[in-house]
Amino acid sequence: MARRPKNRPLLGLDIGSSSVKLVEVHRTRAGLEASVVDLRALSPEVVVDGAIVDNLALSTTIAQMLKDSRTKNRAVATAVSGHSVIVKQISMPAMTEDELADTMTSEAQQHVPFELSDVNLDYQILDLKDNGTMDVLLVAVKKDKIVNYSNALNMAGLTPAIVDHDPFAIQNCYEFNYQPEPDEIVALLNLGASVTNIIVSKGGTPLFTRDVSVGGNQYTDALQKEFGLGFEDAEQAKLGGPSAPPEEKRLPVLKSVSEIILLEIQKTFDFFRASAGGQHIGKLLLSGGAARTSGLTDLLQSEFGVPIELLDPFRRVGYVETGAMGDAVNRFRPRLAVAVGLALRSFEDL
Repeated sequence: MARRPKNRPLLGLDIGSSSVKLVEVHRTRAGLEASVVDLRALSPEVVVDGAIVDNLALSTTIAQMLKDSRTKNRAVATAVSGHSVIVKQISMPAMTEDELADTMTSEAQQHVPFELSDVNLDYQILDLKDNGTMDVLLVAVKKDKIVNYSNALNMAGLTPAIVDHDPFAIQNCYEFNYQPEPDEIVALLNLGASVTNIIVSKGGTPLFTRDVSVGGNQYTDALQKEFGLGFEDAEQAKLGGPSAPPEEKRLPVLKSVSEIILLEIQKTFDFFRASAGGQHIGKLLLSGGAARTSGLTDLLQSEFGVPIELLDPFRRVGYVETGAMGDAVNRFRPRLAVAVGLALRSFEDL
């Protein structure tokens, strides 16, 4: 995979089912500051179930974003998620980097449900333990998924430098902005249009990740069916817009979907607790387009009884608070977490 030029910022580009988000971050004397923040809606048929179906429509949208931003940068970090991505944390005997490289292919065959010739593999040592073992994070992505994304980016005039995984971008965004204590355990819930990423993180390390095929689109579909709304009106109703149906009629519909998401979160947390010796999750941080859905925070609060807040991707990333950038950050803040996490890959030394 191509590497970025040293000290050259990367564009963070988050391609979702309902929108594409673009963020660029530069280093200044005061710290890191965003120079580009943009979000553009996509028609539902452009990206379906995490696959880019209409390359031309997507690349045209991205090209227009680049033109409007006036950035000259064309090196990009993007991310993928869904069933084409396999993430496993495995325990292995402690060994050197060279020994691990020689062993990883045979190890991956035990954990990856695809032909290894059809995937790109990557791995990272997470922890060396006193008992002579180590924890290793293994990631496998189907090659056709990478090609699918690379083709659209190339059509827009971009050069893919990094292809990340959505949960790792969220983790990166959280780690930089919140600087957690080494033993602090939080759950990061990124509620996208078609996929919810669940990450259990301890300090700067993701302990467990899971992608669930439910998200904001289910809320929109339920509102459309219940109230006979068009797509845009249902999107606004989801967030309690001024033309939304009365709250007493709308909230039960939203709650029925939230309970599906809640069940998947419960399953994930139960599995984590069973495999992590009873470690306790102390906080939930929400991001993504569905994070502001009416009633969701209250439901999560009543179920888990821990502090819940929106993840702020600009907590330690500066931005111009007026004009188009200030408006974009204020309107879309929770939806920009993946893009900010990707843009921060330019500054792995921080």
